[in-house]
Amino acid sequence: MKAHVIAIALLGFVLNAVAQDFTGKAIYKTNRKTGFKIGGDSNLSEAQKQELEERFQKMNQKTFFLEFDKTTSSYKEEEKLNAPNPQANVGGMQVISVFGGGGSGSAYFKNLKEKRFVSKTEIMGKTFLIKDSIPNYQWQLTSETKNIGNYTCYKATFSKDVENISMTVENGETKQTKKTETITTTAWYTPQIPISNGPTIYHGLPGLILEINDGKTTIVCTEIVLNPSEKITISEPDKGKIVTQAEYDKIRDEKNKELMQRFQSRDGKGIEIKIGG
Repeated sequence: MKAHVIAIALLGFVLNAVAQDFTGKAIYKTNRKTGFKIGGDSNLSEAQKQELEERFQKMNQKTFFLEFDKTTSSYKEEEKLNAPNPQANVGGMQVISVFGGGGSGSAYFKNLKEKRFVSKTEIMGKTFLIKDSIPNYQWQLTSETKNIGNYTCYKATFSKDVENISMTVENGETKQTKKTETITTTAWYTPQIPISNGPTIYHGLPGLILEINDGKTTIVCTEIVLNPSEKITISEPDKGKIVTQAEYDKIRDEKNKELMQRFQSRDGKGIEIKIGG
């Protein structure tokens, strides 16, 4: 453990010295497991249920662009021209991707020096601007390595207790089950890119994070350009209702319940939908 602490301190010193004018761009692909399942007795055929589940899963497969310098970064969702509204309509039922936020134009800004972040996200057509402090992760470094593209990456992990919420709608009644479990997040970072940064909220390792998995979401870097010829301009998102992370989490949970209630069968038959771990 002491060796790991010393390694982080030494590498942090090196990163600060090397990364004075270091900039770059990276492309990340994300894939989130939704745990979205439809059951019960409803008017939906098995084929329609499967189509809904597949469409919902596809909504959670996205591309993001990370731009970074030595202390700040901007992580933005790929903008698609004339993209349809991210929802599915099957058998008279509409699915809107609200779980965990998102929506077209999502953006995430970090200032590592000031230890703060600003996240722009959307739920059911409403834009929120989350402003809060960057979490401090207790990373455990390992000597395990693997190659991602042309980069040698090292494995690091941290664990935390989280509250998992599963919701079902059955016979017109919404039920919610809470369960606390320990989640281990695994990251792969490369010291070859001396930036203590990564996608979304992640940071704090002696090198850029190229892959990370928290058990539900996998984020993998597919392309990197270092010190590009075009100047990188990193700016904070500035449009949306300003909330803290805790306030946003409460709003998101309420919207999740609203969405679940939309799936209630109109003819009184029972329909069961499960979202969660």
